[in-house]
Amino acid sequence: MKKILFVTSEAHPLIKTGGLADVCGSLPKALAELSNDIKLIIPNYQALKTTGDIRFLCTIRVDNRNVNILETHMPDSHVVVWLVDYPVYYNYPGNPYVDEQGVPWPINAERFALFCRVAVEAAMDRVHQHWKPDIVHCNDWQTGMVPAFLTLEQERPSTVFTIHNMAYQGLFPSSTAAALNIPGRLWNPDGLEFHEMLSFIKGGLIFADYITTVSPTYALEIQTPEFGYGLEGLLDHRKEFLGGIINGIDTDQWNPEKDPYIAQRYTAATLNKKPANKSELQKRLGLPANDLVPLFGLIGRLVEQKGIDLILECLPELITMDLQFVLLGSGDKDFEKQLQKMAQLYPEKIAINIGYDEALAHLIEAGADIFLMPSRFEPCGLNQMYSQRYGTIPIVRKTGGLADTVTDALPETLARHTASGIVFSEASAGSLLEAIKRTLFLYSYPDIWKRMQINAMSKDFSWQRSAEQYMALYESLKGEFKE
Repeated sequence: MKKILFVTSEAHPLIKTGGLADVCGSLPKALAELSNDIKLIIPNYQALKTTGDIRFLCTIRVDNRNVNILETHMPDSHVVVWLVDYPVYYNYPGNPYVDEQGVPWPINAERFALFCRVAVEAAMDRVHQHWKPDIVHCNDWQTGMVPAFLTLEQERPSTVFTIHNMAYQGLFPSSTAAALNIPGRLWNPDGLEFHEMLSFIKGGLIFADYITTVSPTYALEIQTPEFGYGLEGLLDHRKEFLGGIINGIDTDQWNPEKDPYIAQRYTAATLNKKPANKSELQKRLGLPANDLVPLFGLIGRLVEQKGIDLILECLPELITMDLQFVLLGSGDKDFEKQLQKMAQLYPEKIAINIGYDEALAHLIEAGADIFLMPSRFEPCGLNQMYSQRYGTIPIVRKTGGLADTVTDALPETLARHTASGIVFSEASAGSLLEAIKRTLFLYSYPDIWKRMQINAMSKDFSWQRSAEQYMALYESLKGEFKE
């Protein structure tokens, strides 16, 4: 059994802006189920959705401020949550990082530096709870100072730092370092300084005992200029202490056998029931009811990262084919308008839903035959795993977690019964179109298609599997205190 302090700026269902919250909501629970003693620490934002009792734990003096620590639990879990309560910094409405216009809160550096300092106090048992963790597991730039500050401590716990997306680094003007009282030992180019800026993420990348990211392929990609955002040299330097562990998915929430949102529940053994969801989806979105036409689905942010521009380039040719396309998402206003225009021109073929709708997301996963995910980069990705669990064959680009979770349909993988999707390499409309044509060819052979669906549905994407890999990592760090 390990004592683990899990440090994060968001965790579902307490507060969520993206995939970071999904991981930090699920992984601590999975670790707790492996009999670990785990506490999650998070700022006490105004928008936090807590369900249980909240009790006062203590007040500590940090950086000349009196900060309260409160205690509650993760909903439906034994995971203890410590809330860092300092209203001047965290009692802001809505999003933890930005205002309603999407502009970052002006004191984000101060807010998250204080959060990191409090996490260090908790890690060193200076919050008087007679509890000292073996492992402090930090997530993304908002927690990057924790491993850095802990290197200044005697007999500190081991540290793990997980990168969920290298694109977000927590960069601030160099003058911030003085305002935050960053110790001189940490403020230099071999520390937190990055091209005359203060870099929060560097705290995790340089000072953590081990760095993980959310898929093995992404761990390799971030060591290249294309994905490293100027830190690829540092990551290459630390590659002995860098690895990828694929995220899991919530297999209770995403389960076609029990899903309350879908028209007809089914399993790999009862795939003949899946088409009822296609009929319901066609009906709900005003598309012609047709069992035989291949139905493509997409759920996601409408941004270039997700390859939406590639899909728009393909659409003029796709509408000449016998297929239907449904999309749920929001993002770039120009992409939204172009998609809506195509749907108005071809209402028999295309249905576009701008926004997010949980029930519709589940119905698309169950009702579509094929799921499109042509991302330019994807640290892990979740929808390709949901799709496979629902027997909906994903078309993905060979990048990040997509490369690690989808097995391309090739003669040898079809023969071995491992093929679970279609994978293409180049981020171009031509390559995507070729992948779509290859998919339609396979779809025209019902026996091969059904075998791929069964292969996909039998994969294990549970959090337990990921948690076991994290446990093996924690074990390997036992007692390795770097001074």
